[in-house]
Amino acid sequence: MTAAELNFFASADGDLAYRDEGTGDPVVLLHSGFADHRVFGDQIQALAAHHRVIAPDVRGHGFSANASRPFRWADDLAGLLRHLDTGPAVLVGLCMGAAVATDTALEYPELVRAVVVSGAGTSEFEFKDPGTLEHVAESARLLGSGDAEGWLDRFARGVAGPHRTPDEVAPEVQRRLREACAHTLAKHTPGETDWKVPVADTWSRLPQIDVPVLAVHGALNWPDSVAMAERVARTVPGGRSVTVDGVGHYPNLEAPEEFNGILLDFLRTL
Repeated sequence: MTAAELNFFASADGDLAYRDEGTGDPVVLLHSGFADHRVFGDQIQALAAHHRVIAPDVRGHGFSANASRPFRWADDLAGLLRHLDTGPAVLVGLCMGAAVATDTALEYPELVRAVVVSGAGTSEFEFKDPGTLEHVAESARLLGSGDAEGWLDRFARGVAGPHRTPDEVAPEVQRRLREACAHTLAKHTPGETDWKVPVADTWSRLPQIDVPVLAVHGALNWPDSVAMAERVARTVPGGRSVTVDGVGHYPNLEAPEEFNGILLDFLRTL
């Protein structure tokens, strides 16, 4: 897909790209950090038969504009949903996208019908496991040095998780992710201003979320990633979780049919 095939929302700080497919109750697919809407290619096709599927590129990612002033993920998504006049939507987020979904449910509950998180919880990321801490620190070092190729190689390690090597992940999965991330990396320069403004007290406010919540875990994912998503499901009243065996940080890419089935089953309960 090229920029010409996407829709664009003219926000107050540049155009934000998104896909808008199908009709019916809205489902918003929120991608992981450094990637873009393309990580949900298998889900868009499966869901659009019975739902309106909206898959945005988060500001600074994919085909969306970079920030030039302070912004919040939740405000951007709320602006898009109001622009589209969709009504309450189901928010499905991977890693960074999970944080966008949860933050939006806290800040704009009237726009959210349900939440699905995978690989993270809120925007207050919690890294405690030594393996995760080392991986995050090395990724940050490579990013700060401008070593895009080194970062992409390290990213492949993150996709695999702590229990496998990158070679044990299907080459097509790695290729799709590398392509999306390389596109986003090319939009940025080392040392540029990070304009993102955090949402405060997200973990303490989680019990305020009163819509259905599902956490989907890859069994081979990083323990901190699983713990954050599980904490959301455990804290929110009525939250529940499902584990997908044999996959890591991207269950939707490594086991798309199983992930889609879990998601569609959840949607049918709403």
